[in-house]
Amino acid sequence: MSRSTEQPRWSNQIGFILATTGAAVGLGNIWKFAYMAGTHGGSAFVLIYLLCVLLVGIPLMMGEMTLGRLGRSDAITSLQRLAQTHHAHPAWRYLGWLGAITLLCVLSFYSVVAGWSLCYWLKAATNSFYHVSTSHIQTLWSNLLNDPVQLMTYHALFMLMTVGVVAQGIQKGLEKAARMLMPALFIILIGLVIYSLNTPGAAQGIDFLFHFNLSNITPTIAISALGHAFFTLAVGAGCILVYGAYLPDQAPIARTVLVITALDVLVAILSGLAIFPLVFTYHLSPASGPGLMFETLPIIFSQMAAGRWFGSLFFMLLLFAAWTSSISLLEPWVALLVERFNFRRKPACYLMGGIAWILGLVTVLSFNHWSNFKPLLNATLFDLITDTTTNLLLPLGGLGFAWFAGHYIPEDALKKALNFKHVLSFKFFQFNLKYTVPLGILVIVLEALIK
Repeated sequence: MSRSTEQPRWSNQIGFILATTGAAVGLGNIWKFAYMAGTHGGSAFVLIYLLCVLLVGIPLMMGEMTLGRLGRSDAITSLQRLAQTHHAHPAWRYLGWLGAITLLCVLSFYSVVAGWSLCYWLKAATNSFYHVSTSHIQTLWSNLLNDPVQLMTYHALFMLMTVGVVAQGIQKGLEKAARMLMPALFIILIGLVIYSLNTPGAAQGIDFLFHFNLSNITPTIAISALGHAFFTLAVGAGCILVYGAYLPDQAPIARTVLVITALDVLVAILSGLAIFPLVFTYHLSPASGPGLMFETLPIIFSQMAAGRWFGSLFFMLLLFAAWTSSISLLEPWVALLVERFNFRRKPACYLMGGIAWILGLVTVLSFNHWSNFKPLLNATLFDLITDTTTNLLLPLGGLGFAWFAGHYIPEDALKKALNFKHVLSFKFFQFNLKYTVPLGILVIVLEALIK
């Protein structure tokens, strides 16, 4: 049963853009983009990533946001209403449940990983990296992963930060946090880039990111870039749909999505410019994988004269990015409990935050006590959860949203919601939503299943 109270809305378009950009900008833009670019040939990965954002990411975000604008509720209720209105099968509402389950799984492990950035921000701020050996930094990292109490503590602190914002509501919570955190994130990031571009490795770092060589592009790099473009825009699980449900009627979706996507990609590119010049300045490998943030960079900070301040700002940046994204992971569940089950907002936040924290203990223990438990494909429980959600559930959800928006929503309704100024632009979007996006998603899913 849906609540009779008035649907909450963003106060204005700027607030919506900042909040939705915050949902899209997360650890994927800074941590994952940097190490994936580093391990997939730099510029080759960047070029394919940008093309995939244009052809797959943008149409999918527009389609999912349109469903939210038209449904004006949580993902399940919106899909149920739209299926009834447009004579689609009522089973489409289960797509909303798939997204909700996916979001809960992602939030459970995302909070643990985000806790690392909180931990390392405190370490950098207290000068724990300055003038220490490489082996000491590697020991700090291994000690963190091997200590379940420490991981649980940072996981709990980060979850409390997330719940504290969402409990305040749309305008006083999500929007207010985005108005503070997103400008701060960009200011910190631009400052780090300016510093990094004045180091001896700047030219090599720029060349690594932007010197495109078509011969370096391989099928593996192309598929990885496609998957990351999908993941980094926060599409496929319903959070963009819910944010779209709060969007005022007069706000043009197409232009808004283009702005959000541009800011999202800008953060990813700027993070690369902040990181790789330093990596080359200190003669370290850009292909150090997921350890790039928590092993390679602290080694650099330990050798820099301004390492304490640079490290503090960098991990604060990482923390802010994780925080804005985790808010968007919790909000759809809160909207679901409020809209369908008549919960009050604060109890809904505490309940779902607590459930996500408990589920996150599986991730915590998979790094230490359960590290040898590998029930499938020699993968830990953390590996299985992250791979299943990001490589299978999110793409399947995105496929569903794209198919429903492209094949069941009438062309006139799409045009009106998106407010395209030119017919050719709308046709290009419509073609991509109907055919390019589903094809791209099927490639991701098949590659994940084969691998």
